Amino acid sequence: MSVNFGNRRLVGQKRAKDQISRILESGRIGHAYLFSGPRGSGKTAFALALSEAVNNVDHITELDQDQISKYSSWFNHPDIHVFIPKPTSADISELRERLELLATDPYEIISFSQRPALNKDSGSKNLQAFYPIDYFRDDIRPVARLRPNEGNRVIVIMTQVETMRKETANAFLKILEEPSDNLMFILTTSSYESLLPTITSRCQHIPLGTLTTNDVEQGLINIDGLKQEDASYLARVSNGNYAMTRFYDVERLKTDRETVVNFLRYSFSQDAVELSKIAQDWQTGMNIESLISLTNLMEMYLRDLMIYRETKNDTLITNIDQIESISKFVAALKDARIEEMIHELDATRPMLRQNVSAKLIFTVLSLRFSALMRGADPEISTKDNWKHLPAFVQ
Repeated sequence: MSVNFGNRRLVGQKRAKDQISRILESGRIGHAYLFSGPRGSGKTAFALALSEAVNNVDHITELDQDQISKYSSWFNHPDIHVFIPKPTSADISELRERLELLATDPYEIISFSQRPALNKDSGSKNLQAFYPIDYFRDDIRPVARLRPNEGNRVIVIMTQVETMRKETANAFLKILEEPSDNLMFILTTSSYESLLPTITSRCQHIPLGTLTTNDVEQGLINIDGLKQEDASYLARVSNGNYAMTRFYDVERLKTDRETVVNFLRYSFSQDAVELSKIAQDWQTGMNIESLISLTNLMEMYLRDLMIYRETKNDTLITNIDQIESISKFVAALKDARIEEMIHELDATRPMLRQNVSAKLIFTVLSLRFSALMRGADPEISTKDNWKHLPAFVQ
C-alpha cells in the first residue's frame, strides 16, 4: 500500500508525514501513538488523519486502496472515538458541539482552555479543562472495551493528555499496559516532559515541530483562501501557530499593533494614565490566548527595531508598513537594550498562562522597558520582582 499521508489537508510537518507513511506502508501498526508539539502545530489533525488511515477512511488522506471504508470521515465512523479535556461543568452536548466543529475542519480550535465559549468573543474567561477520573470511567474506558464494528481497530483519540489527573493517568496506564489486539490509542500533548514515563514508554512517539513561516503562509493561501498579502503578514506574526492564526482578523491585528506601539511610547515616557488605561483594556477585553498573541506582536515589532538598527535594510522588516515609526524609534533609542526587552516579554507568557493579572504584568513590563530603552538596568532586579508590588509588602 502506497500512502501519501495527510495529502489533502495537513499543513507542513514533512518529517512526521513521511514517518507515518512508512508505518502505514509497512502494515506494522502499533497499539499506541503519541503526537507531541507546540500549540497550533497540527497534533489533533494528525491524530484524526492517522485514525482514518488505519480504518481505511478516504478523507484527510487520499488512500490508494481497493477497499475503502463506506464512512466519509472519522466523525461518523463507529470505531473512532475522540475525547477532549473538559471543565467540570461541561456536559455531553457541549462536547458534541465541539467535535462537530472539528469534523468540518481538523484544525478547528475546540479546547475549552483556548476557546471557552464557541459563540462569544475572545474576551471570554478561560476555563480549566482536564480528564477527571469519572470522565475516564464513565466515557473512555467503556469504549476501550468495544470490538471493531467496521474498521480494523477500535481507535481512542485523547487530546491534551497532559491534563489527566493523577488518578486518571494511573487508571489509563492499566489499559495501556494490557491492550487488546483490536484497540489503538492515539494521544496528543503540548507538554511531553510532564507525562508519566510509564505512559510515554508504551507509545510510539511522533514529534511535530513548530511550523515554518512558509508552511503557515501556504496553508493560509491554499486551504483557507487568503490573499497572498494577508497570508504573508499573518504567517510572519503567527509564531508557528497555524491553527490560531486562521482566526486572526488582519485589520484587528493591525489595530492591536498600533496599541502595542503606543504602549512602547508610553513606557518610554512613563505616562501612567495612558499605560494604566491600555493595561486595563487588555485585561478586560482579551483572554489568555489573545494576550499571548499581543506579546507576539510586541516581540515582532521589537525584532524589527533591532534588525533595522543594525542593518538599515527595510526589506528585512516584518512590519514594513510601520517603517516610519520604526525608523523614529531607532533614531530616538540608540542605546536601547532591545534583546533584553524581548527576554522580558518571554518571561511574561508563562505568567499570563498562569492567570496572573494582565494589568499587573504589563504595568511591571512598562517599568522595566522604560529603563532598558534608555540603556539602563531596571531599578528592580529580576531576582526581586516581588518589589514591583510594594502594597503587598507593607
